Amino acid sequence: MLSSLLRPVSYGAVAGATVFVVGCQQYEPRPLDLASHKAAWQARTPGDETVRAFAHRLASQEASSGFEPNDGLSVSEAEIVALVYNPDLRLARLQAGVVSASAEDAGRSVDPEFSLDLLHVTEDVANPWVITPGLAFTVPISGRLQTEQARADAALRVALREVAEAEWAIRLELRERWMQWSAAMMKADEIERLLKSIDVIADMSMRLASIGEMPSADAGLLEIEQSIQKQALRQARLEAEELEQRVRMLMGLTPDAEVACIPILQLSNTADSTDDEIDSHSLRRLRESYEVAEKTLQREIQKQYPDLVIGPLYETDQGQSRIGFLGAIPLPIFNANRKGIAEARAERELARAAFETEYEKVVSQRRLLRIRLDRLHESLHFLESEMVPLVDQQLSRARQLLELGEVSVLVLVESLKSAGQVRNNLIDTRLDCSLAGIAIEGLSSPAIQAGQHADEIGVSDSSRHESPIPALEIIP
Repeated sequence: MLSSLLRPVSYGAVAGATVFVVGCQQYEPRPLDLASHKAAWQARTPGDETVRAFAHRLASQEASSGFEPNDGLSVSEAEIVALVYNPDLRLARLQAGVVSASAEDAGRSVDPEFSLDLLHVTEDVANPWVITPGLAFTVPISGRLQTEQARADAALRVALREVAEAEWAIRLELRERWMQWSAAMMKADEIERLLKSIDVIADMSMRLASIGEMPSADAGLLEIEQSIQKQALRQARLEAEELEQRVRMLMGLTPDAEVACIPILQLSNTADSTDDEIDSHSLRRLRESYEVAEKTLQREIQKQYPDLVIGPLYETDQGQSRIGFLGAIPLPIFNANRKGIAEARAERELARAAFETEYEKVVSQRRLLRIRLDRLHESLHFLESEMVPLVDQQLSRARQLLELGEVSVLVLVESLKSAGQVRNNLIDTRLDCSLAGIAIEGLSSPAIQAGQHADEIGVSDSSRHESPIPALEIIP
């Protein structure tokens, strides 16, 4: 008798289970494969089709001189490579993909719930079973699901802002490392020129010492200076190699990748702007985060108003069948989601304060950097207009006097070292100017709208002025 009563229920359960299985996804294992990844990493080059396609997409949004890495990478071309292959950006985009996957399924209705009550009557009756199957559907009358979807969309915008912010940070770091590497290369070149001049003078001094026209002690001091400068040159080359490796790491290339980087030390042309025009990536992200806090509070408030649960109901009681309707609705009397609402209000105030304090920091930091940049420009002007001409004039006089035999070789060497030091100071000052300009640019957001997961990454090449370093003259 029980089997006949349970038969319709069983059929319904089997049908429901079939729908459940069909609608569910299946697990597929995917083990790590380091060998394949290593091979793919080692195969990367700046001229890959992926990089070229990305560069072409960016070129359609701005006036660009083109992307041609085969003749050596410029800093703007290196930024494109970094935007494609940088490992930190890969993780940032995948993290945004997690938020995107969550947003796609946010705001969906609650799955229906199948229930079954099975009772046995203890008294001696003909049919002692009471069977009550039911199917409950949740009707979202509170509007909470729509708010949940809006909140998920706002959270996705925050995630995309974070990707854009990470991409902008990588671009700025790459520029900084590129300028530091370029300055190290230029310093090494200056030391090499100085060493060549000292070598020429040392050879001449050894000849003069051999015929007794110069104290041997002076010639020995020159040999010591040669050794000092050779060691300085080796250290400078190693420092430049280290900085170049950092550039390669930012581009996501292997240490042995065949790529020629073009050193250049640029002075950023940062245009003046008012505080109202400041719109950094951090401000954009915090503005979007505040929107998430607003939607969160709206959702928590809507949770006070419960959703309706309804559905059909079938009952078999002692052989008698009944068809009915079930309904339920929570009553917000004791809880009313007070805790969730209080926390959401506090989170909104925190998000507001985070945005406002970040604006204060950005404005103050921008002013501080501009003061520093003005000071550096003044130092740069002094070195270029006064110090470099003075040391060049002193070096020229020492050379003329040496030819007349009226100056010691050591005086000439000191003049050469002074000229080299001034040019090193000039390189350092230009580097500091460049880094300060990059920092000011970092407080703004690029205008280019592009990217793979973010809605903006901007690979615009800022208007810059190249300022070459005067070469140290080699004394013949």
